[in-house]
Amino acid sequence: MGEVLHLFQAIAHGEPVREFDEVFAVENEGFRECVHGQGGRQVLVTDIETLDEFSITPGRGKENITTRGVAIAELQQGQRMHVGEALLEVVKPCTSCHLMDDIRDGLKEAIRGRRGMICRVVVAGRMRRGDRIEIVAG
Repeated sequence: MGEVLHLFQAIAHGEPVREFDEVFAVENEGFRECVHGQGGRQVLVTDIETLDEFSITPGRGKENITTRGVAIAELQQGQRMHVGEALLEVVKPCTSCHLMDDIRDGLKEAIRGRRGMICRVVVAGRMRRGDRIEIVAG
């Protein structure tokens, strides 16, 4: 079982994400008031173990949830996870983009395949920092 370390929302495009102690995940939309959900991305989940390995500060990669104790890159499409009151479903791996090279030259290629997972909100609910994450069957 893992846990939620950080929760981030992008309030405006092009702005850094802001950290929150609590967020509300809206079914088939993403986090309430987060602009990333408007483009179909919904929720990006990344683990702290990967961020630490590549020396990336949580939130810098614009993830919505930073976890500990869950190997996010090993999750499969269709797998689901309970996060707080919400239920998320893994849709696909997040493709490394230019944002990674903005953090550090060469990072886009170095982190390829380990950037995190794009998830869809299946069941709406509140998430809080410190909530447990439980992986369930797809």
